[in-house]
Amino acid sequence: MYCMKRLVILFSCTAVLLAAADLASVRNVYILKMPRGLDQYLANHLTREHIFQVVTDPKLADTLVTDQIGEQFQAKFDELYPPPEPPEPPKPEKAEPTNKGDKGAKGSKEETAAENLPMMGDTVNKLSNPASSSSFGRARGVVFLVDAKSKQVVWSSYELPKDSSSKELDRTASDIVGRIKRDLKLK
Repeated sequence: MYCMKRLVILFSCTAVLLAAADLASVRNVYILKMPRGLDQYLANHLTREHIFQVVTDPKLADTLVTDQIGEQFQAKFDELYPPPEPPEPPKPEKAEPTNKGDKGAKGSKEETAAENLPMMGDTVNKLSNPASSSSFGRARGVVFLVDAKSKQVVWSSYELPKDSSSKELDRTASDIVGRIKRDLKLK
């Protein structure tokens, strides 16, 4: 029993040190929009405390700060960092007709004209997904730092504001940044 407790403590300490090592690698953060403007208060405290560099271009960030993970986060992530498009397959070479009066030649000419019509182009809806900007389904009070390359959660905290007043949101953001600061000192 005593040995089991020591093992649990050892694994807990190791997990804290590993998380702190990942947190220590964070330099530039991009903060996603959060309910009631909590993102603005977090940006203010992170900047004022000189914890991380807050960037306004997600391509410059190594970490994203968000209040949600899951499908909505994945949709927003893909919007910010679109996956590379697969290369187009090579077009088959068209055979030259041997007889100008041949029906096959006329058919292939019509097929070529149909391929060049703009209406036959990409019909995918290019508008952003409304679910990605919706606040429905968010876990209130939870903040995550997600690595932009690996998509792994580097750090998280739970701090629920008591109300939506600016004073309370500022206090909540200050508490969250204070926890980050303490966890960074554990390294």
